[in-house]
Amino acid sequence: MRTLSPVDNSPCGAPIAYCRVVRWDRFFEDLEDQLDSEWEAERAALDSEAERLRLSRLPLTERLRGLCGPDAPVISLELAGDAVLTGRVTAVGADWVGVALAETRAGAALLPVDAITGLGIAEADLLRSARADAGGHRGLSERMTLGFVLRDLTRRRVPVTLHLRTARALTGTIDRALADHLDLALHEPDTPRRSAAVTGMRIVPFAALAWVRLESPALMR
Repeated sequence: MRTLSPVDNSPCGAPIAYCRVVRWDRFFEDLEDQLDSEWEAERAALDSEAERLRLSRLPLTERLRGLCGPDAPVISLELAGDAVLTGRVTAVGADWVGVALAETRAGAALLPVDAITGLGIAEADLLRSARADAGGHRGLSERMTLGFVLRDLTRRRVPVTLHLRTARALTGTIDRALADHLDLALHEPDTPRRSAAVTGMRIVPFAALAWVRLESPALMR
């Protein structure tokens, strides 16, 4: 009986392959590559789901903290009352934002977060503010409320201009800041708060504030 070799000749003399040498080492490498690809896909799916969950819990204050720092970008802030401010975020508290205004007359502003109706920002900065580490180091300022900051302005006797959500503006000195409102002594911004200079008094709820301009040069640097 004739024994067939791995390669036999046909009547025409052409070789016919009866078997092929199996490269087992390559076979297992292919299996490892396939398994690794499946694991990578699974990890990517989990990371994507975790990222979606993180973003769903990300508050605006965290985005704003991501815009603070020495390289803080210039952004525009649209506020209730149709005001638009341009400047750099310098501090973010529990419910307020500090902004160094970018205008000819240097100034500083204090904004309630819930008065912000929109932010104009470059796409690169927008994406950076949403990163997991965008908020950077957190300090005591994130626990400070708007009332806490206003009470400090009261203690310092800093002249302010209160821009209301009705688009009105009131200038003077805060005499006292209470739980959810303040008492303002009306006078010219370049005049110290003295009885003779006061032209009237106002009680202003915090909820009525669109933004507060700090008129003291010492606090505008």
